[in-house]
Amino acid sequence: MTVNKIGLLEIRWHGRGGQGAVTSAELLAQAAIDEGKYAQAFPAFGPERRGAPVVAFDRIDSQSPIRVRAEIREPDVVIVLDPTLLHVVRVTAGLKNNGILVINSRKNFEEIEKDFGSNWKLALVDATKIAYEILGLPIVNTTMLGALLKVVGVVKIESLFKPINERFGHIAEKNINAVKKAFEETVVKE
Repeated sequence: MTVNKIGLLEIRWHGRGGQGAVTSAELLAQAAIDEGKYAQAFPAFGPERRGAPVVAFDRIDSQSPIRVRAEIREPDVVIVLDPTLLHVVRVTAGLKNNGILVINSRKNFEEIEKDFGSNWKLALVDATKIAYEILGLPIVNTTMLGALLKVVGVVKIESLFKPINERFGHIAEKNINAVKKAFEETVVKE
């Protein structure tokens, strides 16, 4: 699935405060804008604290300006940064039947489908392991960007490098390596 073929693509990110869901959404939107697409990224959270569930959103369209500013209720793609959220938050709520579910998990497809069904294209990656190996921390936001791009060609992977460099400075290269490794290691089940 690419944004060029479907027009508007709506993405919902699920994470916990401090894990970088909002940053991921912003980096993706900036990469899309740099490619000449229309994009927006925004969070949805109130007085949550570090570790509390948070949600962020992206809308990307290669053809038309985006006029809607509401939360995304029926996403094309859901990305779960923290696997502990799978049983705390209804991450699949509103996910379109032909949508895509991208999960940071060590579980296999059968275990995930047992809990969430198989109405969606499913992508799994152990982003926490990759983040520890490359970044030395369990912060998986850039890692999950690589997983997303493996499944949805919404932007070129190289288009993320500039926003990552601008955002992370001296640790940008590690984050870029995390994106690349997750792209390689993400497993997709149609």
